[in-house]
Parts: sequence; structure tokens; C-alpha cells
Amino acid sequence: MEELAREAGIPVRTLRFYRERGLISPPRREGRIAWYDDHHLARLRTITGLLERGHTLTGIADLARTFESGRDVAEVLGLGEPTEEVPVRLTPEQLADYFEDESTPENLATALELGYLGTDGEEIVHISRRLLEVSAELVREGVPLATVLATGRRVREHAEALADLFVTVLREHSAEAEPPQLRPLARAVMDAELSMALDRRLRREQQPEEA
Repeated sequence: MEELAREAGIPVRTLRFYRERGLISPPRREGRIAWYDDHHLARLRTITGLLERGHTLTGIADLARTFESGRDVAEVLGLGEPTEEVPVRLTPEQLADYFEDESTPENLATALELGYLGTDGEEIVHISRRLLEVSAELVREGVPLATVLATGRRVREHAEALADLFVTVLREHSAEAEPPQLRPLARAVMDAELSMALDRRLRREQQPEEA
């Protein structure tokens, strides 16, 4: 315990307090000897970093429980299923940097439920770099993260229906399990249709002003 506290740069009494609060896992014991490893040190450094960013110990404990109850990264990523999305590995500190005070246990639990986040040992894995960066940009524009996640849930419902439509149409005319043109054609159609839908929506909003 003394060696771990020294490596982490904290007093032994602070380490004991963290153990009592369940912020770090118990050590591996061999007889009377308690062994701590790199995972314990990484957790302590994460706690220190989150405290420096203004998180409370209660909030950090909630975050820890949220991630420890989260799904494994293999389940989130589909374990070998085809995907064009690039996952991102993050520490809790790095995730906090993306969303600052929006990284609440409630929001993180929702992200785990939606499958945006998974865990891999001490690391957090976001399933899609594109979604992570867009979500962070929306938060920077003033949209609450809870609203971003709720919107993502609604978008997914429509995306699932559209995926079913494109797969059904193309498979009716192709003998291949996944026609090679499926993804680029679906993306092109949806990009064009969404762009035109935004144009129509914005024009409708401008019409009363012009009148």
C-alpha cells in the first residue's frame, strides 16, 4: 500500500479512504502480503485527474459503478461484425475532457445502454469516432448531452428502418449476402435526401418572415 501511494503521489491515508469508498478494487492477497498492480495505479491517477477537473468523489464513485456495470467492448462492437466505424479508446479523464461537466453518471449510463460506450479493462471504448466528435461538437454548441443522447435514440429508430429498407431492396436483386454497393449507395441516397429535407425545412421557417 505504501509503494502504491508513493507511485500515485498521494498519502497512504487517502489511499485507505479510496479503498473504503470502493473507488479502487481490493488487492490480490498472498498470505499476509497485499499486491497492487498497474490497474490500481491507473485508477488512482484517473481519480486524481477527475478531481482536478472539478468532479467530486461521490460523482467519481458513481462513474466507476456505471462503467463497472457496463457492457464489454466485444458486445458493444459486435465482435467481428462488419462496420465502417472506427472505435476510440479513452480514459475516464479523456472522456471528461470531451464533455466536461456533462459527463454525469446518468448520461454515461444512457450512453452504455445505447451501446455508444463499452469497457475494456481500465479503458472506455466509444463505438464510433465520428459520433463521439459530433456529440462533443453539439455539446460545445450548447446542446445538453442528455438531449444529444435522446436525439440519438430517435435517430437510431429511423436509421434501423432505413437499413431494413435498403437491405431488403438490394438483396431482392443480388445473390450476395451483403451486396458491395449497399453501403455507398445507401449513404449517397440518405445524404442527398437529408440535405434536401433540411433545405425544405429551413425554407418553411423563412416563409412567414418574408410574408
